[in-house]
Amino acid sequence: MDDVFGDVIGHAAVVDLLRREVERPAQAYLFVGPASVGKASVARRFAAALLCGPDAGCRRRALAGNHPDLVHVEPDGRSAITVDQVRHTVSQASLAPFAGWRKVFLFEEGGVMNDEAANALLKTLEEPTASTVFVLVAESEDELPDTVASRCRTIVFGRVADTDLAAGLVARGVPPDQAERAGRISGGRPGLALALATRPEVAEFRHAWLSVPLRVSEHPGDAYVLADEVAAACGPLLAALRNDQAARNAAAEEEGGGYRSLKERNERELRRATAALYVSGLEILAGFYRDAAAAQYGAPVRNPDVPATALASMLPAAAVANAERVLETIEALQANQRPTLAFANLFADLGAAG
Repeated sequence: MDDVFGDVIGHAAVVDLLRREVERPAQAYLFVGPASVGKASVARRFAAALLCGPDAGCRRRALAGNHPDLVHVEPDGRSAITVDQVRHTVSQASLAPFAGWRKVFLFEEGGVMNDEAANALLKTLEEPTASTVFVLVAESEDELPDTVASRCRTIVFGRVADTDLAAGLVARGVPPDQAERAGRISGGRPGLALALATRPEVAEFRHAWLSVPLRVSEHPGDAYVLADEVAAACGPLLAALRNDQAARNAAAEEEGGGYRSLKERNERELRRATAALYVSGLEILAGFYRDAAAAQYGAPVRNPDVPATALASMLPAAAVANAERVLETIEALQANQRPTLAFANLFADLGAAG
């Protein structure tokens, strides 16, 4: 493994920065950005580089989670990293490394640390041990108290361009057409694109969302039927993830260790993937309305396979208003509104708007 970051899709500027950071790292990092863009994956590689330098065997062990100086701090159960976990982490941070010159504490789901736990971590961040590096991963700095976030070096991850996603998938052996479809549906999220890359149902998922503007009506009952359909369209795309998780669970159970924590981690992973698919579907729908406005002004469209007659079926002002209503639904999902209810309300409003 010549380059521990070599298989990262996109994020070239971030990767270049982290390569330089390995030489003289800060005591704490906060990786932030949208779900499924690859923050945790890059964080694991950064941790391996910090611990191992050019030692390829050491890097492989670190990436597999088998390095004695890499400590993963995960939620206790399904929801939160607790104060007891952080206190235990703080006590470990005061100890000397086992195998090298440095220890790395990796919080791949740092955004679920409760306030009490974050406050327990604060003193260690203020007075760090020279041999210890903390790497926290969250979707936003706002998920952590300002006192904690301000003591970390923030690394911001954005979404990856469709062309970079497709190229990364093709490099992994995915056929170009399938790579392009998976990249487009994933909305700039490499983690989601990788999960979707081998699923033949990707085209059907996109079609289901692009067909919504032509199927909404003034009847509320139709909105609920359509909401159930688009929610169900996620099911086949999550099948590959469930299969991978089942294999990991079986292996852990056979080895006799870590099965419960792995099962809980898988449940959290599945929830995040489902949420990312819902948002991607809504972004596809918003893209239809964006194209409807753009096409009538002669601007390029993102979905050239959508018939021009469909895009011309509404006035540009109405299309823009509908796109804004779709984006409001993304905010509703992020505020934990039930997905099928949020979709049904959206489709009813779109149908009433004509």
